[in-house]
Amino acid sequence: QVQLVESGGGLVQGGGSLGLSCAASGNILSINAMGWYRQAPGKQRELVATITTGGSTNYADSMKGRFTISRDNAKNTVYLQMNSLKPEDTAVYYCNADVRRTWTPAVTRYWGQGTQVTVSS
Repeated sequence: QVQLVESGGGLVQGGGSLGLSCAASGNILSINAMGWYRQAPGKQRELVATITTGGSTNYADSMKGRFTISRDNAKNTVYLQMNSLKPEDTAVYYCNADVRRTWTPAVTRYWGQGTQVTVSS
């Protein structure tokens, strides 16, 4: 099996910064894209940012210039640095990883359990 464990959420004042990390472990041969999504109360889960194995990134428009996604392939870990946070960034943040496990050619998307980020005004 594969597990994704997130850390780094919490409460921060508007305008502040917060960093999240997500480490994948288990039966992993390789990881393709990794990413972050978020879900605010009463809203659908939405894309925050993604990053490929080679480091190519993609951001939702509202996060561009404020959030930075990065990864450490040796550690199977993806990071999200969030700056200039706004109250509307309050949500549960989920990481995901497209994992190829050993003994199978299939690629499966796994999700973390989510970490709460709350931005006060």
